[in-house]
Amino acid sequence: MAWIEQVPEDRATGKLAKIYEMAKGRAGRVANILKIMSLRPGPLSTFMRLYVQLMKEESTISFADREMVAAVTSEVNGCFY
Repeated sequence: MAWIEQVPEDRATGKLAKIYEMAKGRAGRVANILKIMSLRPGPLSTFMRLYVQLMKEESTISFADREMVAAVTSEVNGCFY
């Protein structure tokens, strides 16, 4: 398994601390995908905006269907979702 340097939650400051807090507020925890991007808060912030736009904003595809696509894609790729 690869090891990727991460900023722990208790050492996050500035923009990263805000991103971590938003994640905790939305999901109750900070997902690993966010932690592995923690060394680059700018791109992480862009990723979060894209995620919210794709998954949370109004669409012709239901939220449940979007979640199903994400889950199936993760399974096909052998990723935990």
